[in-house]
Amino acid sequence: MTQEPTFPENLTGIGATALGVALLRAQESDRPDRLFDDPYARHFLQAVDRASSPWTADPSPATARFLQAMAEQVAVRTRFFDHALLNAAAQGCDQVVLVACGMDARAFRLPWPPGTTVFELDFADVLAFKDAVLARHDATPACHRVEVATDLRQDWPRALAASGFDPVRPAAWLAEGILYALPPDAADLLLNRITAASAPGSALVLDHGEDSGLLRAARADISAELVGLWRGGPTENLDTWLARHGWQPTVTDIAEAAAACGRPAPPAFDPARADAGRGWLAMAHLRAPR
Repeated sequence: MTQEPTFPENLTGIGATALGVALLRAQESDRPDRLFDDPYARHFLQAVDRASSPWTADPSPATARFLQAMAEQVAVRTRFFDHALLNAAAQGCDQVVLVACGMDARAFRLPWPPGTTVFELDFADVLAFKDAVLARHDATPACHRVEVATDLRQDWPRALAASGFDPVRPAAWLAEGILYALPPDAADLLLNRITAASAPGSALVLDHGEDSGLLRAARADISAELVGLWRGGPTENLDTWLARHGWQPTVTDIAEAAAACGRPAPPAFDPARADAGRGWLAMAHLRAPR
C-alpha cells in the first residue's frame, strides 16, 4: 500500500508557489503548442484540496489572475532550464542539483544521460509529500535520484555532501524561482555556497525578476502572506553579480527568450507595460581559478 500524501506544513509563502508552478506546468502541458510536457504536475494538484492551498487544479478567479500574469514566464523558463541542464549533463556534469526543488519532476520527465545523479534539496515534509504522490502513480526516475532533506537557512552543503555529492566533479545547479524571494545578503550566501561546492566547469542556471505594481496587486488578491514575497535578491545586475563570484554568465531578458519560443512577453515582465518589471534567465559556467 502506498503512503497517503500529506500536505506539507512548509508549503507556505515562497514554498507554496511550488504548487502554483505545478499548476502552470500542468496547464502548459495541456496546450497543443506546449514548450514541454510535465505529466506529473497535475498529480500534485490532485493531491491537494482547496481548503489547504489556493493552488489547485480548479483555481479561484483571484488565483487565475495571478497565474495569467506568470504563465508565460514559467513556461519559457521551464523550457530554458530543461535544455540548459540536459546540455550541461551531456557535456560532463553528471551531478545535477535542484535547489529548493518543490514539485520539480525533472528527475522523472527528462531524458538524462546514463550515469546522471539528480540531487533534490528541500524540506523533509515537502519531499515526503512529493514521494507519496509519485509513488501513487508508479513514477520511475530517469536517473539516479537522491533526496536531500534540508533547510537552505542551515548548512545544506554539508547535507548535500553527506548524501554523496562530490565537490571535485563538475555539477549543474538549478536555482529556479528563488533569488527574488531572498534578501541581498541571503542571495550572496546562496551563491557563495554553490560556488564553494562547485568544481571548475560546473554550470549554474537561474532566473530573477523585479517586483512591480502588477505583481503586488496579483499577490494581494490571493493572500497577505504573498505580498511580501519579493525580497529583492542581488543588488547588482545578474551578469556582474555572477562574474564577481567567478562565473562566466550569459543573461537573457525573459521577454527575448519568450519571443524566441514564439510566445508573447510574460505580462509581469513585459517591457511595453508601465506596471511590469523586468525578468531574466541566466546560464553561467565556473571559471578555473587563476
